[in-house]
Amino acid sequence: MTNTIQHNPTTGSIYQGSVAEYWNREANPVNIELGEVDGYFHHHYGIGEPDWSVTEGEPATARERITAELHRLETKQAELLLGHLGEVEPKHRIMDAGCGRGGSSFMAHERFGCSVDGISISRKQVDFANEQAHQRGVSDRVAFHQLNMLDTGFETGSMRAIWNNESTMYTDLADLFAEHSRLLSRGGRYVTITGCYNDVYGLPSRAVSTINAHYICDIHPRSGYFRAMAANRLVPTAVVDLTEATLPYWRLRARSPLVTGIEEAFIEAYTSGAFQYLLIAADRV
Repeated sequence: MTNTIQHNPTTGSIYQGSVAEYWNREANPVNIELGEVDGYFHHHYGIGEPDWSVTEGEPATARERITAELHRLETKQAELLLGHLGEVEPKHRIMDAGCGRGGSSFMAHERFGCSVDGISISRKQVDFANEQAHQRGVSDRVAFHQLNMLDTGFETGSMRAIWNNESTMYTDLADLFAEHSRLLSRGGRYVTITGCYNDVYGLPSRAVSTINAHYICDIHPRSGYFRAMAANRLVPTAVVDLTEATLPYWRLRARSPLVTGIEEAFIEAYTSGAFQYLLIAADRV
């Protein structure tokens, strides 16, 4: 596996360039400190009921306790996603689309023993993740590339599985699923975990608009995922509503020293019913 692919990572898009700039500048403690717990650096949220006792006890150690618990919940989310990737064998190649600093890519390699390509539009994230791969001694099997997930340049049919973990909101879904469908071998599996607005309620709520502005993203309607999948030979095999499962994570984070100010918008959006947190798995037919 090569660590560098000569390909235009932004495909000339002003918006994609702004996304790359955002993540190149990003150094939020909520991403860095959580990864430092065990060396798996994620860029997504968590699921499951927290151990609320971490908010009690000595204030001097509260940050460490809460950080470890938030990280446990985000790792649990990644494990759930990877568990839906289907039958992946060591001979296979899989892709982490919007890989961030690579945490889930390393988890996937350890779980399946296969080759993993992580892609991010951020040079900073790619360099960080490749250094992690080198330190782990797996750079021959896990490699990260600065690429646009809408136009990767990888070979048609080369991937057994692909996933997006909270990164689809930076793309046009029709273009994204067209590229994923091209890359997946017949019978391959695609999985996403994403926040989407519930278009039964109409247009995005104020809280959803606040989230969009905070992350310079464009949260899609729920129906948009299934429409774009159907148009690109991706047939859903599982749809799991994780909204109730992720709310405790946000309530803990709102009480943590790592609070960023966006927590209340997520809590408001999820509790109002206007926003949902979904896992969608689909097979390439």
